[in-house]
Amino acid sequence: MRIVHVANAYAPRSGGIRTAMHALSREYLAAGHEPVLVVPGPTAEDRREGDVRVVQVPAPRVPGVAGYRMVTRPGSVRTVLESLEPDRVEVSDRASLTGVGLWARAAGVPSLLMLHERLDGVLSAFWPGAGSGARPGPVGRRLAPAVADAWNRRTLGRFDRLVATTGFAAEEAERLGAGREVPLPPLHRVPLGVDLERFGPDRFDLDVRRRITPGYEAMVLVVSRLSREKRVDLAIDAVGHLVAEGVPVRLVVAGGGPDLRALRARAERLGVDHRFCGFVPDRDEVAALLASADVVVAPGPIETFGLAALEALASGTPVVCSATSALPEVVGDAGVAAAPEPAALALAMADVLSRPVGVRRAAARERAELFPWAATGRAMLALHGTAVLPATPTPTPTAVGMKSAAPERCEPADFMPTAGGSR
Repeated sequence: MRIVHVANAYAPRSGGIRTAMHALSREYLAAGHEPVLVVPGPTAEDRREGDVRVVQVPAPRVPGVAGYRMVTRPGSVRTVLESLEPDRVEVSDRASLTGVGLWARAAGVPSLLMLHERLDGVLSAFWPGAGSGARPGPVGRRLAPAVADAWNRRTLGRFDRLVATTGFAAEEAERLGAGREVPLPPLHRVPLGVDLERFGPDRFDLDVRRRITPGYEAMVLVVSRLSREKRVDLAIDAVGHLVAEGVPVRLVVAGGGPDLRALRARAERLGVDHRFCGFVPDRDEVAALLASADVVVAPGPIETFGLAALEALASGTPVVCSATSALPEVVGDAGVAAAPEPAALALAMADVLSRPVGVRRAAARERAELFPWAATGRAMLALHGTAVLPATPTPTPTAVGMKSAAPERCEPADFMPTAGGSR
């Protein structure tokens, strides 16, 4: 079975979607299928990345977003798809590639759209007048959901299935389906996973701590693209609160992006001891950073899953996250969810840091073990109606399948862990 995954947000320094595409490809390969990734790039290219075939189509750069490109000539993707003759098509894009669903329908190829983001949240963050804090005014708050709904009415029905990684990610489609405004395809929840071998507590590195946080003060880590919708400014301000209260803490930020200079200046202005590492390409080095931190902060208020947060949990590091995002569904009791405000996030960090180290690290790892990529792969293959090889037992909840929703609503997946006592 040839499964072709098409996406725009795939770049040498991109994060979650690229990680998910390659992780799913490995699961498909293990189950005896052939994954192919179709992605944008500077030139046309057909290459191998490990065991995975990657077909690159020419696409221009996205202004103001370093490294990212967007396909502006969808016909080039259709040509590639016709040559690949896929048995199944997956799409991770809500912009220029939604027409792939129409191509798949005409070609008689089952398709699904993965809802990796909330359009209403992204539009709100970038609405004119939102400012550096990515907070829209009353007009933006009112119009962004309306614009998102209009686009979703036009595009979601092009696919045979919709897949959301969390309940939060599904809400946007559910909003349309609840009013029966548009006949939606079946909507499913399939959480993403984490590499439990690469990310683990055993990656703790005392040399990393000594080098990055001399003096053994608490290490607060943010792993994120530095762009306005990620709200890294909230994490900086929250650490500023701790510093003002005399907590010996150092902020470490791993990631690059257009807001790097402004965020560094913000930390300096607040007197926050900091280290901005830039983009860290070595995944093993990222794993060491995550395992060596005391707490990871994921402040983004519109995150729909948060792979970096899940990797932190797998590394034995608790997570403080925004209560308005999907992360409380992922983090559960292995961290604290708080309002996306500096004072609230500071209190949440203080709460986590007050817990016994062994207890908080064990809880984080235990939580992450509910999210192996193997479970994600089995769930996706079940949606595709393909054969799945017998799996090695994993410490996942009892039901590995998902509930298919009627067009007007999305049922929670049986295997999706609940938020538990996250606060």
